Amino acid sequence: MSGAPTPIPAPAQESPAIPPQVQAQAAHPPPATPNPATPWYLATLLFFAYAADSLARYDHLATRSWDLGIFEQVVRAYAHGQAPIADLKGPGFNILGDHFSPILAVLAPVYRVFPSPLTLLLAQAALFALSAVPVTRAASRLLGVRRGVALGVAYGLSWGMQRAVDFDFHEIAFAVPLIAFALEAVLARRWRAALLHALPLVLVKEDLGFTAATIAVLVVVRARRTSPRTSPRAVPYAIAVASFAVVAALLTFFVLIPAFNSSGGYDYWSKMHESGAGPFDGMDTKIRTLLWILVPTSGLLALRSPLLLVALPTLGWRFLSSEPNYWGTDYHYSAVLMPVVFLALADALTRARLSPRPWLRSYAHHLPAAVLAAALALTTTLPLSALTEAEAYRKPARTTAIEGMLDEVPDGASVEANIGPIARLTSRCQVFWVGDTGTLVPDYIALDNADSHIKNVQQYAVQLHPNTRWAVVGATQGWVLLRHRAATTT
Repeated sequence: MSGAPTPIPAPAQESPAIPPQVQAQAAHPPPATPNPATPWYLATLLFFAYAADSLARYDHLATRSWDLGIFEQVVRAYAHGQAPIADLKGPGFNILGDHFSPILAVLAPVYRVFPSPLTLLLAQAALFALSAVPVTRAASRLLGVRRGVALGVAYGLSWGMQRAVDFDFHEIAFAVPLIAFALEAVLARRWRAALLHALPLVLVKEDLGFTAATIAVLVVVRARRTSPRTSPRAVPYAIAVASFAVVAALLTFFVLIPAFNSSGGYDYWSKMHESGAGPFDGMDTKIRTLLWILVPTSGLLALRSPLLLVALPTLGWRFLSSEPNYWGTDYHYSAVLMPVVFLALADALTRARLSPRPWLRSYAHHLPAAVLAAALALTTTLPLSALTEAEAYRKPARTTAIEGMLDEVPDGASVEANIGPIARLTSRCQVFWVGDTGTLVPDYIALDNADSHIKNVQQYAVQLHPNTRWAVVGATQGWVLLRHRAATTT
């Protein structure tokens, strides 16, 4: 009897086998943190560390720039219902013509009660510490408690955060938690929350509108791929937010800032195209900065996450600029990148832990501990390491003597000063940058001359203001205070 031959099944193609324990992880992802308060405990510890560093630097007269004084003048004006005039940038200069940061008005009520530069420093410490909550929470939800807390601690101690804490106060203190909360929401597929946290970035600084737009585009891509039916409105909302953020940024650059600027333009365009400068200038510094951003913080694994695209607008303007200070790892410029990199790492780890490649699974398994170890090791050379020294908690006698001298300046007086005295006076005086008072002759001139770069302070004052006379009313620890006397006639 004949019949059709029985078909022989074709051999199955070999494919990398995923070990059973990895399959189990896919079926049963790591549990969320059992204690919702854990990220807040970490944030509290970070707040005390950041605050201690800022207060110690202030007590030791280690203010590094005029920025703290400028921002205090702005917040002080908002606190009294006035236009945000920063005389340190020039007499009567409206700060909205420099950088567009109206979000600083949020600090006005607190400053009205506690009028001090320390209010700004403590507010910044709180905002930076707050950003650790979404980073730790998202990492714990995706990776489990231990690895999530490890990434949270590494984030709080990251070099980008410590550099920002150590460089006085800046408006980006608001951007860091907003970005962190927005990306946490993206990872949790809470599209509306992500967009609502991204939107206020347009009020923090002019360039951050493009960062907000990038977050919105990220929502578009992920919502289309993962929840087109459960969240049908997410995509049109995200497109609307992205469009609004781009338009808001362009209007800020080309309309709002020039309207408030006495020159009718945006002063920082010159830093984008100075004579002889090009995008390849300082390439060695830029490459080192990229490595610092990606290696100790994520072991390069953040490159596997689309969340890292949110860092591109900031890296773009920094690296295209002709200003070398933007290229490196100093100052506060990398703080907004830290939540992006760490949450991109958490996102990448969720997939790498399930990879069919054994080496990648092993790398992902050990990476959170390695990133934490790197952060702890680097901290020994970063600002927070100073907190291990008893001197950080003592106010030097030198500071007390200088503050006593500056107390001779009456409230409401006009003062011309260099970096040292500025932040000691902006809470109660009208302070100008030395050599930039316009036609005004100030009541006092306060100078940090500890390095004796000014050989004759009275003669220097006359050079600043010809046909005037000045009396030295105080001198201590290399600092000098002069009072304006009657002008001479010619």
